Amino acid sequence: MRFIIGFLSGILGALAGWFALAMLVMALAGPDRDGGVAMGAFFNIGPIGGVIGFVAGVLLYLKFGMTAEAPADAGVAGPSRAPKRKRVSRPFAIVVVAVLALLAWGAWYELIRSPYMTRGFMTLELQFRLPSGMSLPADPTGVHIAVKEGSQTLEPALGPAWQGTDEGRPVIRAHVTLSLKTGARSVTLALPGVQQQTWPIDLPRDPGPTPGYAPWQLASGRSEPKIEMNFRLSADR
Repeated sequence: MRFIIGFLSGILGALAGWFALAMLVMALAGPDRDGGVAMGAFFNIGPIGGVIGFVAGVLLYLKFGMTAEAPADAGVAGPSRAPKRKRVSRPFAIVVVAVLALLAWGAWYELIRSPYMTRGFMTLELQFRLPSGMSLPADPTGVHIAVKEGSQTLEPALGPAWQGTDEGRPVIRAHVTLSLKTGARSVTLALPGVQQQTWPIDLPRDPGPTPGYAPWQLASGRSEPKIEMNFRLSADR
């Protein structure tokens, strides 16, 4: 028990030192428009404060977290008297455990209420398979794709290899970065001279990477021509 409380005291000191030093650096640095100072302060300089804080937490435990316990033969005088034993201070242990529990609960609460996906930014790769005999647009500027992710609308990038084939049919490839937790995702494709078509993107609210491409699916409603879409989700690099 003494080792556990001492270690927890060190962890609490490390957290305090990490954040305190990072906040001090950000305060001294002044305005930080692009967030570079904050990132450097937290990930590069903050760990130094964490090490100092851990040592300070252990020292505080050794000074205030241990109390001397009178031996059973306290009334006996002389060299035969047993030395005092040390035990963990109950108030000190309660404070350390309570503060760490409160911090853990706060971190968990912020995690579940965060609008951003737990696994961070993820890449959604899209493929649109055109019917046989239908030609791909010669110019990528004629391809308009929009991904609806909750309240925001994203414009996927086509990239240099945006044209392809699948089973002899022309395919348009695109990708976009997803970031939000939401159960409402869809993609819309508009081509020159073709009716705009929309597909739902069947993913959980807080998704993880998919093992491969989903099955091909037709657009919602009775859209013509019959363009199919599939997708896969991978961790953003």
